[in-house]
Amino acid sequence: MTDKTEHYSFLEAIERGPRGKTTAQVERSLRAAIVALHFAPGEFIDKGLVCTRLGVSRFPVSEALARLAAEGLVEILPQRGTRAARIRLAEIRESMMIRRSLETMVAETAAQRLPSEALAALERNLQAQEAAVRLDDRAAFHALDLAFHAILVDGLELPRVAAVIEASRANIDRVRQLLSSPRRYVVTLAEHRHLLEAVESGDAQAARRSMESHLEAVMQELDHFSAAHPEVFAEVPALG
Repeated sequence: MTDKTEHYSFLEAIERGPRGKTTAQVERSLRAAIVALHFAPGEFIDKGLVCTRLGVSRFPVSEALARLAAEGLVEILPQRGTRAARIRLAEIRESMMIRRSLETMVAETAAQRLPSEALAALERNLQAQEAAVRLDDRAAFHALDLAFHAILVDGLELPRVAAVIEASRANIDRVRQLLSSPRRYVVTLAEHRHLLEAVESGDAQAARRSMESHLEAVMQELDHFSAAHPEVFAEVPALG
């Protein structure tokens, strides 16, 4: 029989500190595990094993899970336990609506005034993405994908826009992990390259359309995936 403690090997012991700091560290660790799908949507989380793996008491784990429940990443079921929340399509659509509204504006603005240093950083990022595709390095590509979008916002010095995008991202990141595949890496890389070319040429409308198409492609793939894997989702859209 497989030792369940080994099953939670993705959780690493954290450095103990003041109560508030420990809870925050536990929260970050569990959030990362949920987003990375180490805890599958609908999977119950063994709090005792989490405590063992992280080397903490039950209090910070319970507090961290309560915070993650407030974010919609876990569900606390009385008398049954706590599980990674199944993905709610309505919430994903709302989050993507926020991202599309903001990031298409960011792309349009970037074409007008993104500094040369940020353009160079985007080019380096794409080169690293190409290397990750060649190596089929899923984790590296996902991190670079997030960084690509962050460079656009940070380069324009839009911290409040960045904060809103960040707040809407956790469940979207779970979806992107579900949809990740070698084919999706190649398509995403091409979409990023097309977007950067539009930004570099100063064509604001082309940059806007490119970003909109890039984000819309995620939702189209999600619709197909949710129809094929209804067990992952809290609800599935009616067909017809």
